[in-house]
Amino acid sequence: MSLVSVVPWFRLDCVWEGEEADVPPGMLSPWWRLLLLSDGSLTRHLHFITGQEVSVQVIDMAPVGWLREDAPAELSQIPGPWVRRQVWLQTASGERLVYATSWWPAGLVDQYLQNRDWPIWTSLRELRLELYRDIRRLYYGHSEVLAREFASPDPFWGRHYLFWHQGRPLTLIYEVLSSRLSRYLGVSGAAEELLNLRP
Repeated sequence: MSLVSVVPWFRLDCVWEGEEADVPPGMLSPWWRLLLLSDGSLTRHLHFITGQEVSVQVIDMAPVGWLREDAPAELSQIPGPWVRRQVWLQTASGERLVYATSWWPAGLVDQYLQNRDWPIWTSLRELRLELYRDIRRLYYGHSEVLAREFASPDPFWGRHYLFWHQGRPLTLIYEVLSSRLSRYLGVSGAAEELLNLRP
């Protein structure tokens, strides 16, 4: 029996979650809405926003077998067993801006992630793949671990989505955005007021 990763992944403890249509007016500023709901490369967007090169720091990439470990329900659409990859997206100055976890079919991951230190979008673009990003859910919530690792206070915005290729889901990705992005984008919106999170 092959060994599986015992490194945990970090999911938000949500105070709100929903689809794009569920976001109340004013809860997300236009810039944050654009970043969270865009179907383009997040790494490229972060490069444009910060004016710095954005690189990947791989935390863990290992087989997890059929272990779901509270993953989004859409994981069932990815053929298992799975390999799970966890990364930080960070600037050249070392500022961590995004935490991301992705699940891949174990038999295909080496085909699509030939350089594991590249951002996913870069790897897939190098293969000239036609892709569709299917954003399924948005999150707003807390994580002590991510607050410590980002060196930035929660709550945080997150999302999960599927990448589709040739009519089939290729990978499931869960991302959490650091509140440090407010330095570049302004405040994310009126979530705290709308959700009555302020004392």
